[in-house]
Amino acid sequence: MIVIRNSFTAKPGKASKLAAHLKEMAALGQLRNARVMTDVAGDFNTVVMEHEVESLSDFEALLARYGSDPQIREKAGAYLDFWETGKREMFRIV
Repeated sequence: MIVIRNSFTAKPGKASKLAAHLKEMAALGQLRNARVMTDVAGDFNTVVMEHEVESLSDFEALLARYGSDPQIREKAGAYLDFWETGKREMFRIV
């Protein structure tokens, strides 16, 4: 099992909008065990979305589906207005 963690630094005043948008994207994409979190302490305006995949090949298939599904592509385009920078981490559950 792999945990995918996407961390974003939201534009000032946009963290809650980004969090709501990511929750919608997770539901639309039917992401497994998805959760969206916002900072309590640490870097300001941080929004994190985590979800699980069985394997890296499942993650690659997910990316392909996100890239080819018109409904997901339309929804995904809007989130670019809410963040400045981000990163992706992947962790194997042991």
